[in-house]
Amino acid sequence: MSKALIIIDTQNSFFKTDYWQEKDFPTFKKNLGSLITHFNNANLPIIKVLHSREDAIDSPFNPASGLVEPMAFLPNSFTKVFYKSVHNAFTDTGLATWLKRYNIDTVVISGIRTEQCCETTARVAFDLGFNVEFVTDATLTFDMNCPITGADYSSDDIKARTELVLANRFASIHSHQDY
Repeated sequence: MSKALIIIDTQNSFFKTDYWQEKDFPTFKKNLGSLITHFNNANLPIIKVLHSREDAIDSPFNPASGLVEPMAFLPNSFTKVFYKSVHNAFTDTGLATWLKRYNIDTVVISGIRTEQCCETTARVAFDLGFNVEFVTDATLTFDMNCPITGADYSSDDIKARTELVLANRFASIHSHQDY
């Protein structure tokens, strides 16, 4: 079994969104850093995926913003970098082809946002035939308010919900300490 770490959307764009919250960021950085160290020490591929939307005028995710760059705590080099414009790392990116070319059958999911691009990437990876390891504590999300019910959900609530819907269906759930 060959693994690759996929780091999704851990980019400067998020610092300029109206929903950015700093509270979980230090722990996320520490946990993701530990995961990166493990993959580097094991000489396993580390894939960076950046969200880039040229059609999103005045958005921090538009390349013209200068913010579609990896966050400063990440290493300067990755095995491969892919750019996506949708909520998963596979559609129109060439990622699946690249993984298959290098006989990688297991993807380890990390990044920003837990319930959006990370969860969606996990589901698509599973549908494409990859084994999926979802490292929840190496993902980041933010407190949210449901526009339908008005209910508030903490980032921990959202992560627990993601684990619930992925576990034993689309992914195995892990901590950074498992690596």
